[in-house]
Amino acid sequence: MSRVLIPAIIGLVLACGTAKAHEFWIAPEAYQVPKAAPITAHLRNGQEFVGAALPYLPNSYARFEVTQGDMTRAVEGRLGDSPALTFAPEIEGLAIIVLETTDSSLTYDEFEKFSAFTKHKDFQGALPEHAQRGLPETGFKETYARMVKALVAVGDGAGEDREVGLRTEIVAGANPYTDDLSAGLPLRVLFEGAPRADAQLELFAKAPDGTVTITLHRTDAEGRVTVPVAPGHEYFADAVVLLDTGNDDPAAGPVWHSLWAGLSFAVPAER
Repeated sequence: MSRVLIPAIIGLVLACGTAKAHEFWIAPEAYQVPKAAPITAHLRNGQEFVGAALPYLPNSYARFEVTQGDMTRAVEGRLGDSPALTFAPEIEGLAIIVLETTDSSLTYDEFEKFSAFTKHKDFQGALPEHAQRGLPETGFKETYARMVKALVAVGDGAGEDREVGLRTEIVAGANPYTDDLSAGLPLRVLFEGAPRADAQLELFAKAPDGTVTITLHRTDAEGRVTVPVAPGHEYFADAVVLLDTGNDDPAAGPVWHSLWAGLSFAVPAER
């Protein structure tokens, strides 16, 4: 790798680390690929479903793999590869791309940013808890990790999404490439394998002309929510968990930890 490229990659890592409040998702170059054709996908970080593509950075991943049927294979690449994922499926059917990042950290120098984050992601009790714990308004740290999935149809695209064991995840209850979605796409939001009841789910929808629409939804008592979808659109669903680290001394380490679950998929224009 050239000495010119290495600083550029480091800059991207630093940019990603300081952009925690932005969404992070897997963006396949094609959500439907022919049998035996490679799957390629970018990892993107940004806002409103528009973001910079990050290269393959293996030290940033706790888990990066693709599951088809009963087969799961690790995603491998070279440092700096872009797209970050190039994967040759061995069979046809629904491919589930899974990426879990290692922890990153953020220091809040302005309380307004933490307040805006808690409001945006609907953590209604976070600010009162922050005060009750005697935490300062500046100089405290939060760690965070991303746990994202993407669904890609290989060949006939047959199959179904499933729980893959992420600490928090979003699971599709129907196959967006083969099933009837006239009543919407059912989703489940989980935390440690259990349903997240009354949780906010943010849905980003990108139309064929590039227009992005963002809507908010809530899960029921079983962590389920059905979201409206339209042919020819690309989607990203996002749900975030905010946890008390158990540490109330900012000098000793992070006081909050957030987990960002995401699921990207598309609905074919024609079936």
